[in-house]
Amino acid sequence: MNPEFDPNEDPIFDPENEHAAGVASEEWWLTAFNRFLVWARLRVMDSGVAQVFDSTGSTLIYESDDIARAALMDAEFRSLDGMDDDDAESFGILLEDMRPPEGEDDDELVPQMTRKLPEPN
Repeated sequence: MNPEFDPNEDPIFDPENEHAAGVASEEWWLTAFNRFLVWARLRVMDSGVAQVFDSTGSTLIYESDDIARAALMDAEFRSLDGMDDDDAESFGILLEDMRPPEGEDDDELVPQMTRKLPEPN
């Protein structure tokens, strides 16, 4: 990690804070674990810092989106944007059924961050 980087000094997205960094991009990532579909949300802030919101409701902060993506890939997550029908089939569901969680805030997302997958035929 860059010794000059301090995640506590980087403004985290907070709509109530006029000095907070805005969200430059957002991606959804997923993996299958013990017949559960598990989601993670990657947000890249205007500052370049990346945040990964995980299925436990924690937000992990990374110096850059490349580092965050590498951490997600190390944990065997895949980007939803890069998935095709064959990838979805490996999870045992249809691509169109892979819809990321939706909610007004992160608290509403947490219960949707894991989903039981159907039993294989």
